[in-house]
Amino acid sequence: MQKGPTTPKGFRDLEPSLAKKRRVAIGKIAEVLEEFGFVPLETPTLEFADTLKGKYGEDEKLIYEFSDRGGRRLALRFDLTVPLARFVANNLGVLSPTFSRYQIGQVFRGENPQKGRYRELTQFDFDVVGSTDVSEDARVIAAAIAGVRKLGLSSCKMAINDRAAFEGLPQDVVRAIDKIAKIGRDGAKKELRDKGYSDDKFRYIDQLESANPIPNLENIFEILTSKYGLKKDEDFYFDPTLARGLDYYTGSIFELKPSGKADELSIGGGGRYDNLIGIFAGRQVPAVGFSFGVDRLTELT
Repeated sequence: MQKGPTTPKGFRDLEPSLAKKRRVAIGKIAEVLEEFGFVPLETPTLEFADTLKGKYGEDEKLIYEFSDRGGRRLALRFDLTVPLARFVANNLGVLSPTFSRYQIGQVFRGENPQKGRYRELTQFDFDVVGSTDVSEDARVIAAAIAGVRKLGLSSCKMAINDRAAFEGLPQDVVRAIDKIAKIGRDGAKKELRDKGYSDDKFRYIDQLESANPIPNLENIFEILTSKYGLKKDEDFYFDPTLARGLDYYTGSIFELKPSGKADELSIGGGGRYDNLIGIFAGRQVPAVGFSFGVDRLTELT
């Protein structure tokens, strides 16, 4: 029997049963987010390449970039956060001082496909723009946890840290720290040695085991417990090795783990990024947000 054309590597069809399962999960989380005060937004799949470039650190090489017939450099969106930053910068006079939005959409990354990782993926983002108050960090974290609880994922835990804990460290060191859960401390040190770093840069890695949360995190933890009734080490926990690789994070960072183990693939992640929107707006516009990976989310439900 003759078969039709195949899809490109890293791209796939979604059969009806999976498509329905995804739609149900998205619908349930959207209901939770609206209860937390978030409203929907949609942005285009294509952006000018210069809008996206310079925002993702070493992952920038994964952007799908091309020229159209007019010679304009375009790119498929890499995530939903940078398009949000562009939208906010262009609508500062229209949006309320604190803008809370959610968005579901396809994003594209030219990486090596593997189990649970594709070149086209669906993200489910929600963000709060316009406030530096740590209560908004806590609201985002609490909403993410409430969303997965509504899907019946009772064992998920949010790993939390703060990029301020790594202040003064080179980006290569921060990225190596973020890989400790996958490659171990020795692997992280080897990666830095291979890049020419001296052993004095490893001191911080060796001290991570005894690190304590900085005051900003303690404030977030207190709000999560007192306002939202969440329990430390059951619903969320402090992870001093969590660094998240994207360059635009400036404060709290967090990743949702299926059972709270650092080496697990995350269901989603996010953090505070107070400088990204300012790149487009010409002035600082604080923000904090989270992004679900819908593919990984539905694999667990």
